[in-house]
Amino acid sequence: MFSKNWALMAVFSLLVICLVATMPVHAEVDPGSASGFPFLLRYGYYDDKCEDLEDIVWSKMKTIVQLQHNAPAQLLRLMFHDCFIGGCDASVLLADRNENGTVEREAIPNRTLKGFNFIDTIKDEIEEECPGVVSCSDILVLATRDGIVLAGGPYYPVLTGRRDSKESFFDKAMAEIPRPNGNISETLRLFSLRGFDERETVALLGAHNIGRIGCQFIRPRLSNFTGTGLPDPTIPPDFLEELRRKCPDDNNTISNMLNDEHTDTARGLSVSIATSLDNHYYKTLMRGRGLLFADQQLMANEKTAAAVTDYSIDDGIIFRTEFAHAMAKLSNFGVLTGSEGEVRHSCSHLNS
Repeated sequence: MFSKNWALMAVFSLLVICLVATMPVHAEVDPGSASGFPFLLRYGYYDDKCEDLEDIVWSKMKTIVQLQHNAPAQLLRLMFHDCFIGGCDASVLLADRNENGTVEREAIPNRTLKGFNFIDTIKDEIEEECPGVVSCSDILVLATRDGIVLAGGPYYPVLTGRRDSKESFFDKAMAEIPRPNGNISETLRLFSLRGFDERETVALLGAHNIGRIGCQFIRPRLSNFTGTGLPDPTIPPDFLEELRRKCPDDNNTISNMLNDEHTDTARGLSVSIATSLDNHYYKTLMRGRGLLFADQQLMANEKTAAAVTDYSIDDGIIFRTEFAHAMAKLSNFGVLTGSEGEVRHSCSHLNS
């Protein structure tokens, strides 16, 4: 089974495990730090409580991805938005309102998030097997990792033992989720606040290799860039025309594989879904064909541009290795452990 046989995976996965395993585990590590493994997170946390957990998650994810090919991209974005605000604590999953009437998942940057139903489906299955034991935050991190693998991305080991937040963070989500039209300085500042350097930032943005992007995030570049009434001057003319054809209005979506040879089109709209987590994202940035302004801005900084160049080489071995390492690090950011938070019975609602 998946959780018991991961050591038999490709040499690449073993290399990633070795890289991650060299990071020390200390009781004094701050749970809010992304640089180490928080106290009480460990491998096999549920071995004596829900030993089939990872097998259940893997099995359910295989079924989900067979039915919905875009699921890995949706979960990857959902996990990123969760971990980036308050840490990996499943706060973004909550539908319950805070005392001030706000809820994190309704913040503007989160309104286009999807994949909540996938987590609910997995949670229901786990609750039947191990009621009241496994946190939603652990499920989200594990399901995202498995989705990455099913999308052709790298395997990386995941520590477990997270607890779920009892509150959500609407204001922080409004202010601190990186914007699709953000410049490189702002993007790097937000990632740096969470302990990620330039190269790790570029690696994590490789998540944009898969999925679809709503045209509402692209169209400002096409006709009214920064309020000028003109298109973004950095977009190559032929690419500008292609984007205008693909995004005639804000209600359409565009595949992250727009520039890939496998993209298919019909009725002038993108109908393919990018499902392979490779390094084509970086190759398109090298050609000046990033879909989002924030993506193309990675070429505007010497250090991030150097990382883009490295990740675009050959078949993406460097990217895959460093993406796996960065995802393992992100998965441990700002977690709740021990007696903090709770283990929710329903991922969208507090226990009481």
